[in-house]
Amino acid sequence: MIQKPKILAKSTVARSRLFHIEALELEFSNGEQRNYERLIRGAGCGAVLVVPLLDNETVLLVREYGAGLDRYELGLPKGKLDPGEDYMAAANRELKEEIGYGAKKLQHIMELSLAPSYMEHSIDVVIAMDLYQEKLPGDEPEELQVVPWKIDDIPGLLASGECSEARSIAALYLTLDYLNRRRE
Repeated sequence: MIQKPKILAKSTVARSRLFHIEALELEFSNGEQRNYERLIRGAGCGAVLVVPLLDNETVLLVREYGAGLDRYELGLPKGKLDPGEDYMAAANRELKEEIGYGAKKLQHIMELSLAPSYMEHSIDVVIAMDLYQEKLPGDEPEELQVVPWKIDDIPGLLASGECSEARSIAALYLTLDYLNRRRE
């Protein structure tokens, strides 16, 4: 079994309302030492990414402004867990806030990380099925546009240029695989 590096020192490089950057001085099992920086979770309790299935062929996407890219993107509903909330409850709450639906059935698919070399963040992917209409007030600065999309047309979604978020793309492919295995 590979031995994890020993953390010799930790320090905070920067902190904002959303981000905490930590410097690590590491020693590897072969004696090599390196300095790393990582973006770590602040006071967050985790996050959830939801794949809302209107039916076995249709996923509901949201068009939302992405400040990092300064453009609108199609993606999946997502959000942070509230204190004391598990990811299944958070998935249903985020659905109600972002697309105006709740789910009678939720299926956890997996936990994804984005960039494990320098980010502590991970997100739980949940498929939402048997949807029913219910709207809760959310924290988005504007109403999100809900866009139905055929789940088996992920290549068309990518070709549209409107969806580039790796987490949403991975979750869509994982969901398509889940649905295909259920059909067999």
